[in-house]
Amino acid sequence: MSDPSAAADPVAVFAEHIAPRAKPSNYPQPFASRMAGRTKRALGEAFGLKNFGVNLTELAPGAISALRHSHTRQDEFIYVLQGHPTLRTNAGDTRLSPGMCAGFRAGSGDAHHLLNQTDETVVYLEVGDRSVGDAVSYPDDDLQATLVDGQWVFTHKDGRPY
Repeated sequence: MSDPSAAADPVAVFAEHIAPRAKPSNYPQPFASRMAGRTKRALGEAFGLKNFGVNLTELAPGAISALRHSHTRQDEFIYVLQGHPTLRTNAGDTRLSPGMCAGFRAGSGDAHHLLNQTDETVVYLEVGDRSVGDAVSYPDDDLQATLVDGQWVFTHKDGRPY
């Protein structure tokens, strides 16, 4: 039986055969360094998906998924495969378990992220669309982002560039 992930335009692949992203974070410093311990495999990229992204993400003990954030136009969804991350939202902390999922509606203002406060690796799927004109707010940090021509532009909250 041949390995379907070896094809030039694969029909199916083993997720663990997709290389982790070379650049761990798009955030400017000092925020990028806070993503230490997070590994993302861009599953959707392997198939050339353009309308939404799917990442297989691992969080080492002590790592976080992202800065706490909310999108104006992008819906997001996560599904926990392994471990017990803490979901931090505007409502507080919720302990998650394998098989649990959470969704974040665009424009809700509900800032969120995952934290791995355990001694075991957390693994989850994250899905998000790629809505034109999206913007992101980060209530805990002096950062905001706007999607311009498919690239994130990061600025301070007062508009100064990083």
